[in-house]
Amino acid sequence: MSRFMRQNIVIKSPKEIEQMRLAGAIAARALRCTREAVEPGISTLELDDIAEAVIREAGATPTFLGYSGFPASICASINSEVVHGIPSKKVKLCRGDIFTIDVGATFKGWIGDNADTVPVGETDQRSQELIDVTRKALYAGIEQCVPGKRLGDVSHAIGSVGRAAGMGIIQKYVGHGVGRAMHEDPNIPNEGKAGKGPVLQVGMVLALEPMFTLGTDDVVTRNDGWTVVTTDGSRAAQIEHTVAVTEDGPLILTQE
Repeated sequence: MSRFMRQNIVIKSPKEIEQMRLAGAIAARALRCTREAVEPGISTLELDDIAEAVIREAGATPTFLGYSGFPASICASINSEVVHGIPSKKVKLCRGDIFTIDVGATFKGWIGDNADTVPVGETDQRSQELIDVTRKALYAGIEQCVPGKRLGDVSHAIGSVGRAAGMGIIQKYVGHGVGRAMHEDPNIPNEGKAGKGPVLQVGMVLALEPMFTLGTDDVVTRNDGWTVVTTDGSRAAQIEHTVAVTEDGPLILTQE
């Protein structure tokens, strides 16, 4: 989830990062279980129920549910929907769609945030390329999450992968810091200048979430006040991990 609320940059201790790994593992499990249930004919509300059940069974709470009034546990975005799609029993996945699941879990006050875009059955070659490039860009950004690098190095790495593949890069919605608050400083644009911006420090925790499209980077929010779509109807992908900057390099926290 990408709405941004201003906070001070918070440096986490090694103990706090270990606590965040627990939240991250729950969020990762919820994402995996939801992803595994994706098939033609399933409703996005059924998928939301799966994610919520996994989170609550682990003793955590769904971070997104009620956040700024959001009515569900996952953001469920299909095809031209970039982010913040609202699950519904009336909306069912169709073969050939691409589907983005964004899910967060809060455990003992700490938040894990992750997302993935997956094909529903098989999809067309260009849509699969979009997913693959977005994933490649995420890991290119993660590689830059080391002490002494600058935030612009992360954004530049992400954007360079997207631009090289001819993808549209969403500018309006960005990655963010995360911890006890859903959205902390700093903003992490998905495109930027290398060598610019704040210096990355040990203890920073960042949610990187490249959002690419097969066309425009221009988006609009639907009348529901949440669902963000491309203005030209082109398909979009969003893939996200929560990552800690450590002395030993980047540590992905949203892993089981």
